[in-house]
Amino acid sequence: MLLNLFLLNVFIMLCCWVVTLLNKRAGIVDVAWSFCIALNVLLSAVFIETAPDSVRIFIGLFSGFWFLRLGWHLLRRYQSEHQEDRRYANMRRTLGNFQNLGFLAFFIFQAGLAILFFLPMWMLLNRSANQWGSESGILLFIAALIMLVAFMGEALADQQLYQFKLDAKNRGKTLDQGLWKYSRHPNYFFEWLHWFAYPILGLATGLYVLWIYPVLMWLFLYYVTGIPFNEQQALKNRGQNYRDYQQRTSLFILWKPKK
Repeated sequence: MLLNLFLLNVFIMLCCWVVTLLNKRAGIVDVAWSFCIALNVLLSAVFIETAPDSVRIFIGLFSGFWFLRLGWHLLRRYQSEHQEDRRYANMRRTLGNFQNLGFLAFFIFQAGLAILFFLPMWMLLNRSANQWGSESGILLFIAALIMLVAFMGEALADQQLYQFKLDAKNRGKTLDQGLWKYSRHPNYFFEWLHWFAYPILGLATGLYVLWIYPVLMWLFLYYVTGIPFNEQQALKNRGQNYRDYQQRTSLFILWKPKK
């Protein structure tokens, strides 16, 4: 089934790649990535009957809804922007005459990356009932609590930023209210927090390998896809306004701002 899910992801990514050929906006890949994981989660929770029903319901509802909300948010942002995301515009310039083939390879890579970040749910769903310890109930409750806090935090941060950007008066300014007063990237912080739910649930069934996922997500956000690019672009677009914000506001963890 894992291979079938990967092929499904590839098909979705190929469709999005065709859309990108037409409108020259590769940012749709982020939307597709989130919806691929959501679809993988929902299909697996329904058709894999190995794990206890409580685990299947938890992953189907909590994880499925997490990635559906993320996908919807990214789709809304994609539709509100009329130009290509700067990350992909830079990639397009770098690829030059090979941009179509380059993006094809990139989109297929994202199909595999979706499987990589779906694996925690996949492993949990494939643990039979007799492999779950007696403490699974309390760990399921803790994991659900983490998911709920992370979901509310990220949804609120995303909505605050979305509303801020809708107001033309805020162009060239930095959002420094709400959750953004305590972190320059609160949405990334809560995204990272969400990935602790799976290793905590994995304690009930001996899946200690899942602890690599909060580390992996932190590395991606901190050094690869998230914070470095956003910080660079914010400095380029907002200059001293953002430098002042940097000096008083925590980079990642929510913390009291400096005076």
